[in-house]
Amino acid sequence: MKKWQKNWGIALVSVLLAVSMSGCGKSDDAAPALANKSEKSIKDMDKIVVGIGSDAFPFGYVDTADKKTKGFDLDIAAAIVKDILGADDKIEYKDVNGKTRIPMLKNGDIDIIVKTMTITEDRKKEVDFSDPYFSAGQSLLVPKGSAIKGIDDLKGKKVIAVKGTRDGKTIEEKSPDAIVSEYENLGEAFTALTTGKGDVLTTDNAILMGLALENPGYELVGGVIDDQPWGIAVRKGDKEMLDAVNASLKKLKETGEYDKIYEKWLKQKPE
Repeated sequence: MKKWQKNWGIALVSVLLAVSMSGCGKSDDAAPALANKSEKSIKDMDKIVVGIGSDAFPFGYVDTADKKTKGFDLDIAAAIVKDILGADDKIEYKDVNGKTRIPMLKNGDIDIIVKTMTITEDRKKEVDFSDPYFSAGQSLLVPKGSAIKGIDDLKGKKVIAVKGTRDGKTIEEKSPDAIVSEYENLGEAFTALTTGKGDVLTTDNAILMGLALENPGYELVGGVIDDQPWGIAVRKGDKEMLDAVNASLKKLKETGEYDKIYEKWLKQKPE
């Protein structure tokens, strides 16, 4: 695709114990990273490391012209970090996917996640979410001319979803007779659809809109299956970062900067 402190001492001990007992093999790397981040307030940070995606146009994608990752999520992240730290050059991006983003946040590899991340109750057990920054909803993408017109047509059909999301689970709940297959990332999932390994691809409608714009042989059907607003994720209990992100996000919307970014990438005004 071409193109989208309560008590910090107690908190730190809890995090280090959790990491050391997790068996994930990254505790040695995570401890220094988290300790370093806990020693300074946000305003004193040299930079904020943001987990972003590169497989979902127009939210995060690699521009084949200059090989740079661009998109709506990156512009939102850049505006928030600039507001918090006061400079354009205090942001670092790290590529994440549905499986790696929460572990990387917990380990201290990244400070926040801005990557088409749906706010769910299960995820709230592991991270804290900002106020919604994008109104999304799960939908279906099919080849034009497909007999599938909505959720009621999925019986016995092969439905493609992305690992690390709850899209496949939603389909299983709403259409128990559908056959759900999950792929590592959106790129692999869309390739599976285009090569006939499945009948329909399901994820957030905004992402599917981007795919349909880039690939006119495909279309969205069935409307919104499930409302799934996106949030910016921060480490569980990191109230300072959460408050800073929410304050910046609110400012972006009040000043009109959010609308400018939205229209730049989605070619329409936010609802």
